[in-house]
Amino acid sequence: MATQQEIAGNWNQLKGMLREKWGQLTDDELQEAQGDYDQLVGLIQQKTGQGKAKVEKIVNELSDQCSGVLENAKVMAHEYLGQAGESVNEVAGQVRERMGDGYAEAENLVKRRPVESVAVAFGTGLIAGVIVGLVFRSR
Repeated sequence: MATQQEIAGNWNQLKGMLREKWGQLTDDELQEAQGDYDQLVGLIQQKTGQGKAKVEKIVNELSDQCSGVLENAKVMAHEYLGQAGESVNEVAGQVRERMGDGYAEAENLVKRRPVESVAVAFGTGLIAGVIVGLVFRSR
């Protein structure tokens, strides 16, 4: 037998399955039941004329299906998250490697041509200072 918690937890999905099974149920009626197992069974009995045992059996089966679908979705989401994490770690490793290569290349360039490197750094700093000064001055 489906528990009150299972019915309430899977209510939105279960509601759709109940509407498929018993088309005569309205959204308003299902909303009134709002996951209350006994009220739901009584409503379905009243609308369909089916026996309580048969209605309970079908509601339980549908509830179990909902639980299985949600469990599968949870497992798939967890797997996807793990794959995404692996991809992010892989890309981060590649970026670290490229940054390290770029740093080493820049270091070698500075060692080979120290005067030119200092001149470029000075010029870059001067240009950045002028730009920042102009931005603050215009405000």
